[in-house]
Amino acid sequence: MSKTVIKIENLSKIYRLGEVGTGTLSHDLNRFVRMNILGQDDPYAKVGHVNDRTQKAEKGELVAALRDINLEVKEGEVLGIIGKNGAGKSTLLKLLSRVTSPTTGNIKVKGRLASLLEVGTGFHPEMTGRENIYMNGTIMGMRKWEIDRKLDEIVEFAGVAKYLDTPTKRYSSGMTVRLGFAIAAHLEPEILVVDEVLAVGDAEFQKKAIGKMQDVSQNQGRTVLFVSHNMASVQKLCSKGIILSNGLKTYENEISPCITQYLKDGRENSQLKLIDRNDRGGKGLIRFKDYSIKRTNTNEVVDSVLSGEDITFEFQLEGKYELEKVNFRLQFFDEKNNLKFLCNNLFSSAPFDKINGDQTVTCKIPNFPLIRGNYYTNIRCRANDTIQDDIEFAFEFKVDDGDFFNTGNVQALKEGMLVKYNWEIQ
Repeated sequence: MSKTVIKIENLSKIYRLGEVGTGTLSHDLNRFVRMNILGQDDPYAKVGHVNDRTQKAEKGELVAALRDINLEVKEGEVLGIIGKNGAGKSTLLKLLSRVTSPTTGNIKVKGRLASLLEVGTGFHPEMTGRENIYMNGTIMGMRKWEIDRKLDEIVEFAGVAKYLDTPTKRYSSGMTVRLGFAIAAHLEPEILVVDEVLAVGDAEFQKKAIGKMQDVSQNQGRTVLFVSHNMASVQKLCSKGIILSNGLKTYENEISPCITQYLKDGRENSQLKLIDRNDRGGKGLIRFKDYSIKRTNTNEVVDSVLSGEDITFEFQLEGKYELEKVNFRLQFFDEKNNLKFLCNNLFSSAPFDKINGDQTVTCKIPNFPLIRGNYYTNIRCRANDTIQDDIEFAFEFKVDDGDFFNTGNVQALKEGMLVKYNWEIQ
């Protein structure tokens, strides 16, 4: 029977909004004595507060980024931690990695732990890639000869040999992630903790990284904690999963039923009107109020579309302010949470200079490329250099087979996408 390498008991992390500390010197001193000398819990932590991002915050209000988390992870287990943005996933990994301390509860970790939480974690920008490798290895408790033995393998995996003696401040985000992951994965940790940083890398590196994590867990018997919104990667890599929502652990099971439950929860939310959604993120100066799907040529509102049709996605907004540098992102996912494609005006044209509340924005897609199936969307509005509204599982819709090529022949595919092309003989 595998031994337990991570044990979490009644773990909570409390933050005070709008200010640092308790607000008074006497309370700060009381907290310090209780927690650091007497070993007691934070006397000012109100664990009953739920981290609902949609509710208006009062100055000095206490919120629980995590609340009453209990979890055991066995040796060699690959645990997928899934949940929406702001659910508490990254906070949990930071607590495990000792980047921050818990407000209440205990964490027991047996073995050497390596973590990759975000781009550049643990890197000194003025130090070279080589120097950062040795610094990270030393922090993990490794001897110089151990790092020497792994150096060539790390550099080859990361693909940064040419820039090894260049300060990492000159690295691109992709180079930084590749080197950071290579260090974390190759310096022989008993426990590897990886956040959603692999999304920064290219497809080739993501494939290598997934393969390395599989090798670390399956062939070397090491434990992996993996956070990702890519359910295909989670399904492929993980054996067990947990779902976090508003700082609470709401579900724990084998990975397949865990993913099924996560997608089910999302679909239930997608039945609500956009204006009634209480699981949205962003600052909220402009919000999505409603949506409709229309056939572009006739302006007819539809619930399902045909492959190859010209389709318009229309969104009604609400807000009291005029905002600048506005971009909208519309993502399309299949039933397994695989991203099929996205539409972002930042890429197709440019950000809108200004936008007011109570306007309507449209995204027109000619020759709609998705094949028959059920799909859902994520929508986001970013303005004034800040995310204003962000809704996952915004709405669902159905696609039926259509005459994509306008030839009278319907191409019924089981997977993939449709694209325009021409065959010619010269």
